[in-house]
Amino acid sequence: MKTQVLSYNYNREHIKPGILHIGVGNFHRAHEEFYTNLLLEDPTQQDWGICGAMLLPGDERLYRILEKQKKEYTLTICGRDGKDQTYQIGSLIELIWGIENPAAIINKIADKNIHIITLTITEGGYNIAKATNEFMLDNENIKYDLAHPQSPKTTFGFVAEGLRKRKAVGNGPITILSCDNLQHNGNTARKAFLSFFQAQDPELAEWATVNITFPNSMVDRITPSTQPEDIIRLNAQNGTQDGAPVYCEDFIQWVVEDKFIAGRPAWEKVGVEFTQDVTTYENMKLSLLNASHTLLSYPAFLSGYRKVDVAISDERIKKFVRGFMDIDITPYVPAPGNMDLNLYKQTLIERFGNHTVSDQVARLCFDGASKFPVYIMPNLIQMIRDRANLTRQAYLFAAYRHYLKYKTDDNGTRFEIAEPWLTATDDILIASNSPIDFLSLSPFQSTELKAADEFVELYLQMVNAIKEKGTMSTLESIL
Repeated sequence: MKTQVLSYNYNREHIKPGILHIGVGNFHRAHEEFYTNLLLEDPTQQDWGICGAMLLPGDERLYRILEKQKKEYTLTICGRDGKDQTYQIGSLIELIWGIENPAAIINKIADKNIHIITLTITEGGYNIAKATNEFMLDNENIKYDLAHPQSPKTTFGFVAEGLRKRKAVGNGPITILSCDNLQHNGNTARKAFLSFFQAQDPELAEWATVNITFPNSMVDRITPSTQPEDIIRLNAQNGTQDGAPVYCEDFIQWVVEDKFIAGRPAWEKVGVEFTQDVTTYENMKLSLLNASHTLLSYPAFLSGYRKVDVAISDERIKKFVRGFMDIDITPYVPAPGNMDLNLYKQTLIERFGNHTVSDQVARLCFDGASKFPVYIMPNLIQMIRDRANLTRQAYLFAAYRHYLKYKTDDNGTRFEIAEPWLTATDDILIASNSPIDFLSLSPFQSTELKAADEFVELYLQMVNAIKEKGTMSTLESIL
């Protein structure tokens, strides 16, 4: 039985882009585009369409497909009850590929009708050094953009050049809204952009401090990458011929600090929550959902699991994850508002086990170097300080080392890793036969892990156990 596709009821020809979004990936298309698609049904909100900006050479395939489809695509929402609902999404009104037409992106940033720039550029995309928490001006692409402001390569270079033009023609203030999984993501965006502006153009930096706001936000919706077989499956299920379909879970949340200097959509009409402080929401989501994803990813992958729902159905992994949530994290995570934290944790387990989403474990393993500093290290530092039980954390670090160093799972299957932010020095530390060296990896440099004696002792035990007995046997020994 085919899923009915729900189409939008607004006339796209009447929609004006009021938002420029940088990073048109699956999550953005399942989250901000979905909320905005619902909102555009309101005749008073039709100045808030989205113009997508793609900056990378690798974006060409998706760009060509979406252009051919008039920027429309399908979003299939997979219910935990096994029932799916598919939407035709029309909120992406314009699309620009920066490699082909960089001037169009710069002009769009300067356009007086654009009031908000939203971002999904990944945790690592803000170019903040993990050890110093400072913007890395020595990055090669950043150095290029600093020297060649009129032909930018990076998000920062494009935004700076567009804002310079906006400032020159007097088109007024603008908001930059991060939608990435970072603690205080607005504060991080502010530091990154203002650091770049200051280095390239101090006058622009001065203008920006008065004319740009950077709200913090918390985003949540599990959205797997779409594989070729998923495209075939979704089109067959939906009776469509979509070259770029997206699928996601039925849970969705967006909590945003209400700090928009140039106006904003009334997203609250479609379920977005606006608040004066998102800190407790961020902390809860990053420390429970994202950290748990990282916790289960490497042990599950090394044990041979490739789908999250199958992995979490293993009672050993489920007990491991729930113990991490209840014992390691809950003491450090106050529940926001009237939220029931136990219900939230139980819902997370159900979301991980959603068979119709069936997320990829490899996706969770991707780019651990950007995830550990954000999801794992802040709570680990507090646990070390409080002399808490560090067993599960030590096991995770040992599993991550085994994953990076040996690139072979417990069944003897070889695999490739995807870690774009690891450095040449990190590669040397990973290759070292001394497990202690691994604890100096750049993602861990917010604290001196080698000085935490109890953690080191447990970690070394886990390294040896995983090497000798395997990942799952070692896990069984700590449950």
